[in-house]
Amino acid sequence: MLKDHAKLMQAIAASGEIIGRKKLQKMIYIAKKVTFPFQERFQFHFYGPYSEELTLRVEELCNMGFLDEVKEKKGGYYQYRYTLTDNGKEFLSLNEVEMPYLEDCLTDMNGQNARFLELVSTVLYFDNLEKDEVIEKVFTLKKKQNYTMDEIIQAYQYIEELQTKVKQN
Repeated sequence: MLKDHAKLMQAIAASGEIIGRKKLQKMIYIAKKVTFPFQERFQFHFYGPYSEELTLRVEELCNMGFLDEVKEKKGGYYQYRYTLTDNGKEFLSLNEVEMPYLEDCLTDMNGQNARFLELVSTVLYFDNLEKDEVIEKVFTLKKKQNYTMDEIIQAYQYIEELQTKVKQN
């Protein structure tokens, strides 16, 4: 049961800290699509792929004292900051999860902004479609984000970079 919790904890530990619920959702989704064994099911939502299971798992980890969620007021909205607690680190040391190269990929993703990760995750969500159809979906479903063609090209390049990191190592 706690194996999936441990995988999520490993992801947060590898990242050091993740700022933002949306960013956390996108990072786990992208990692899953790049072949890391996350089990959460995702559906397309307002901000791209979203997992209710992931939200519940984060809440459970906070309730168990393994994950620290700090709510910060940021201008006109609240932002959440996630880190492992000492109890979480201890639990993880006793329940190691083998996910080679996860840290490299997540550190890279954590350095990206949430808007870009939203684009990358949206492109990956529609990876069963032809590229021109994906681009059309992005322009239609993400109209308010005003993504440019250059950003979409960067998203495809970024996906390739992440896949290369996993394959090379």
